[in-house]
Amino acid sequence: MKAVILAGGKGTRLQPYTMVIPKPLMPIGEKAILEVVIDQLKHAGVKDITLAVGYHAELIMAYFGDGSKHGVHIDYSREEKPMGTSGPLGKVKGLSETFLVMNGDILTTLPYKELIEFHKKNKATVTIAVHKRNVNINFGVIGLDASGNVHSYTEKPTHEYHVSMGINIMEPKVLEIIKEHEYLDFPELVKMLIQKKEKVMAYVTDAYWLDIGRPDDYQKAIDEFQKMQSSFLP
Repeated sequence: MKAVILAGGKGTRLQPYTMVIPKPLMPIGEKAILEVVIDQLKHAGVKDITLAVGYHAELIMAYFGDGSKHGVHIDYSREEKPMGTSGPLGKVKGLSETFLVMNGDILTTLPYKELIEFHKKNKATVTIAVHKRNVNINFGVIGLDASGNVHSYTEKPTHEYHVSMGINIMEPKVLEIIKEHEYLDFPELVKMLIQKKEKVMAYVTDAYWLDIGRPDDYQKAIDEFQKMQSSFLP
């Protein structure tokens, strides 16, 4: 299976770090976070990888080269302007079979093989890896109608949501929607597929997952990786 890893973002929320180093190359222990992702994919049998690059592309390309030192094949698709989280797929060559698309800044123990098997078993057009996330509201929440009549009062409720992990399995038919050189984010792609009655599935997992988007998340990733390194590395 081919994987496309989105590694072209500016990492604005991680500035000032990312003004010098692209977010996928931020170190976690002795490895870059993207290096951990590639090692995990290799272990799952995914060894043909395209890195969709943009911001600081030269640094990423110099670091990974053709992928041989990591035991995989890596090529590059370069965007000259931001294309969103699905738009870059319009430029990637060789997506003629089922493929994986993911962000390059994720620390997770997701079992990729099980995700792929789930997708194929359900014959989905797109399968989204999904994580349960509890959000605590530290206030008393008032339920009221348009006239201001209170009908409920819940003290410090907890809401459970299913959130996208930024890891997806796709069929080539999604490329019929994605136009080359046009900006498109993944949520919009999913909405379009649902409108077309395509089968979009969710693979719900309780695997560890952390999106390294903010400085406190990055520090947490460093701490968690140090404590659970054997869980992240094959």
